[in-house]
Amino acid sequence: MTRSCLAVRHVAFEDLGLLGPLVAARGYQIHYRDAGIDSFAADTLVAPDLVIVLGGPIGVYETETYPFIGGEIAAVAARLQAGKPMLGICLGAQMMAAALGARVAPGPAKEIGWAPLTLNDAGRASVLAPLGTSPVLHWHGDNCELPAGCRGLASTAHCPVQAFARSPTQLALQFHLETEPARFESWLVGHTVELGKAGLDPRYLRNQARTIGPVAREIGRGVLAAWLDSLTGAGG
Repeated sequence: MTRSCLAVRHVAFEDLGLLGPLVAARGYQIHYRDAGIDSFAADTLVAPDLVIVLGGPIGVYETETYPFIGGEIAAVAARLQAGKPMLGICLGAQMMAAALGARVAPGPAKEIGWAPLTLNDAGRASVLAPLGTSPVLHWHGDNCELPAGCRGLASTAHCPVQAFARSPTQLALQFHLETEPARFESWLVGHTVELGKAGLDPRYLRNQARTIGPVAREIGRGVLAAWLDSLTGAGG
């Protein structure tokens, strides 16, 4: 039987990336819901077999500026409460944190580019273990607190909660494992204003994508594949 995967997208170029083929290969039919365009009812995210909430350049606390955020967080909360499989990436991870009652706010510094994480004991015992000290793609300025009842998995100097899990089937990642280095130019174009404000040269990031990206891609692909495979044993 075909299973359903709903991906919540906030900007067109931050899509499932390499997750798309991995999800499809495991028998899921993929549908996108575009935040801010498609509406969110309280139960919008409950029915699909898998939900993946992707990244974006807004903050979960900007509900007055972007009113759809409140409905999306409520839908994420309903999904989490139902105990069904969910992956949050960057903004998606922050949505999960906010839905669980944790504070999300601007961090002390933006983290943009490929750099390593520090896995704690729980992280080294999780599907993230293969990351080790390998660089991953960071692209965020907001941090979240660790929600109650969740396990922190990874950190960096500027972001104490880089990853957390509410359960083996509900995983939140502040960083990006899904990005295809071959399509990274769309990120540089789409985020050009943010890069300019942060004083970052796109040429530096482009070089990282060329030199670090391919190895990071394969390690990240293995991590994401392992997490998806674990859902079958967990009833996802």
